[in-house]
Amino acid sequence: MDLKGFTDHYPDVRDGLTRTERIVLYLLQQTQRELGGRNVPTAMLYGRVLEVIDMSEAELQRHLDRMGIKGSS
Repeated sequence: MDLKGFTDHYPDVRDGLTRTERIVLYLLQQTQRELGGRNVPTAMLYGRVLEVIDMSEAELQRHLDRMGIKGSS
């Protein structure tokens, strides 16, 4: 396994987030700012995540659940 693959799947020692979770959180924060602080619909977040990372809806939901983020449809 190369280093990139390693960092995608294993948590960082600094905060326990994987690279994928860090990207999801960044996109969530960016989208929330654009919406004036309102909640971000999961479908909107999923569309933005797909622009950066190839993942299924179920994978995104697992990452959100692991980070304690409640999704909306």
